[in-house]
Amino acid sequence: MTKQELFEQIQTKKTFLCVGLDTDVNKIPEFMFDEYEDPIFEFNKAIIDATADLCVAYKPNMAFYESMGLSGWDALDRTVDYIRTKYPEQFIIADAKRGDIGNTSAMYARTFLGNMDFDAITVAPYMGEDSVTPFLTYENKWVILLALTSNKGAFDFQFIRDAETGERLFEKTLKTSQQWGTDKNMMYVVGATKADMLTDIRQTVPDHFLLVPGVGAQGGSLEEVAKYGMNSTCGLLVNSSRQIIYASSENDFAKAARREAEKVQTEMEFLLKQAELI
Repeated sequence: MTKQELFEQIQTKKTFLCVGLDTDVNKIPEFMFDEYEDPIFEFNKAIIDATADLCVAYKPNMAFYESMGLSGWDALDRTVDYIRTKYPEQFIIADAKRGDIGNTSAMYARTFLGNMDFDAITVAPYMGEDSVTPFLTYENKWVILLALTSNKGAFDFQFIRDAETGERLFEKTLKTSQQWGTDKNMMYVVGATKADMLTDIRQTVPDHFLLVPGVGAQGGSLEEVAKYGMNSTCGLLVNSSRQIIYASSENDFAKAARREAEKVQTEMEFLLKQAELI
């Protein structure tokens, strides 16, 4: 999917919501294990059908599938195929946080961007250019580099300042990585709980899309993210996982998920109108 196609989906659906499919086998409704042979896939399918018109992206978190071995990989593969077949307009992100020496990264890229046909993959940039560029060789696919994350441990390294320049590590990451890709094939992860930092980030990467986790259960403010982070093509994919997919643990889980997604979409529509993007 191209940058323009993604922006057109945002304008058409009046939303920049990404639904995180962090599907935990210990949190999905118990009745699904009695009724379905593949409860993880069926849970995802129900969530997707309930929210597809309210979002522009889905982001399966690899850890939740890998933890289940072959059955988890199968559920993931079925999930991606289901979205591709029924909702081809959706942008699908592999939240994999990969990154290794070049030949290993090439295999990761083949797995997620080639064989499994994700649109994008999250990548850890700290092994440098040769660990990232293999992911950038796929046409109309995206690398989403970790820049400034929403967890408490982000302060351990990401805010360390260079003794000579005063530049923080996440700023160095943003500046250096722009030599590897463009705003048409590279995005950045910026946590919503660091929304006030988006002003500084936009000075460095004014035109790139940002994937913003941390809204909802983690306490980030959607209004602040839009205020500091939105650009002329929206430039934001705001992820919400737990607040939506675990809105209910009963038989009505899909309807509950839709209600939560509708709340977010309504606010996003207002923010897009306020920015005169729709």
